Amino acid sequence: MIVTVALVPVYALPLLLAIGGWARHHALRTRRNRALLAHNRATGLAEPPSLHPVIDPARCIGCGACVRACPEHDVLGLVGRTATLIEPWACVGHGTCRDACPTGAIGLVFGTATRGIDLPVLGPGSETSVAGLHIAGELGGLGLIRNAINQGREAIDQIAAALARSPATAADQLDLVIVGCGPAGMAAGLGAIAHGLRFVALDQATLGGSVAHYPRGKLVMTAPALLPLIGEVRLGSISKEGLLAFWQDVLDRTGLSPRYEERVRDIEREDGGFVVVSNKARYRARRVLLAMGRGGTPRRLGVPGEDLAKVVYRLSDPGQYAGLRVMIVGGGDSALEAAIALAEFPETRITLVHRGKAFDRARRENRAALGQTSGITQYLGARPVAITPDAAVIEDTSGTHAIPNDAIIICAGGTLPREWLTQLGIAVETHRGLAPGAADAAMAHSA
Repeated sequence: MIVTVALVPVYALPLLLAIGGWARHHALRTRRNRALLAHNRATGLAEPPSLHPVIDPARCIGCGACVRACPEHDVLGLVGRTATLIEPWACVGHGTCRDACPTGAIGLVFGTATRGIDLPVLGPGSETSVAGLHIAGELGGLGLIRNAINQGREAIDQIAAALARSPATAADQLDLVIVGCGPAGMAAGLGAIAHGLRFVALDQATLGGSVAHYPRGKLVMTAPALLPLIGEVRLGSISKEGLLAFWQDVLDRTGLSPRYEERVRDIEREDGGFVVVSNKARYRARRVLLAMGRGGTPRRLGVPGEDLAKVVYRLSDPGQYAGLRVMIVGGGDSALEAAIALAEFPETRITLVHRGKAFDRARRENRAALGQTSGITQYLGARPVAITPDAAVIEDTSGTHAIPNDAIIICAGGTLPREWLTQLGIAVETHRGLAPGAADAAMAHSA
């Protein structure tokens, strides 16, 4: 017994040191995460841009699995023994945190109490409130390439199953018209080929959808996804040019032939299906899948002079603005990336105007790159109020300022074409943070 008692300090001391070290680490981590959350709230970075997790503290056990699973880093962190969204602005809706949680404490939601997001109401197979009319990808709220691919593929599986239960009655009627050929539309088109459907795929632009208009060399972060006819795709971090080359290779290998530069003007309902009216043709189809993004409906400023030819809504080739006085309006990734790309031309004078007090929708990497880039004049808490042929007038807390200007690039994002969807009969609702159970049902296709 004496020997046993004597050994107690030998074992107890390392154990106490280990417990003390863990407690200190836990306290420092909690203090750091609380400070980061407080900083983000103070600087206007407390609102997630779209899909994001909500944590049920009653079910969270503080294991940190969600923190480790998130590929964006620091989006989630432990505060005390509860996982917390400490950098909401950086969340892009991967959903890996939900999948990693061992207790089911995490749900994925759209919008918050203070920032609502308009989304079409979707049922199984991403079918809208109009029977036979489906939506996939960014228009339905899923902007990540992986999620868009998954939703496009799964929508086609549902559409093919539904069509098989109801044979075609007209020889001139297609099985499907796909509108939009970004990642969701591409996946849907490949799935349609795999199922042997008679279809056409239309796009108002060119290969790659919105990706084609990213600044030259932009890195596109993608997670593994499953493409019909191709298999699992693991691109990781890839440049815009690399991603476009990948999509072209997919077209060459599969025979998918989208009809580019064909804009859909209307979708009419008829017995047994739809009539899709474009600027080039009319297509009768049993089903329609809307897979276009929101970029086709750019958010306008609503100020005098916005219709001048010098105003555009995306940056395609930074070189065309070399030597000009360029104003960029916006505070998200596209705005910062455009400013950084233009700064590669030293003779170009760049003004970045953002209505917020911080770049709350930009990724950490872009904010850091902006801070390291010279030659960009920033106006925060400001907004354009008028545009003239040779100037732009902005307003901030100190008054109005006329800034000499040759070109304006508005990077204010896209808007849901709510009026058009409503005319089609599609129900749209504003999300302000769904209950976890409802959000999980809405996101089941992206698991």
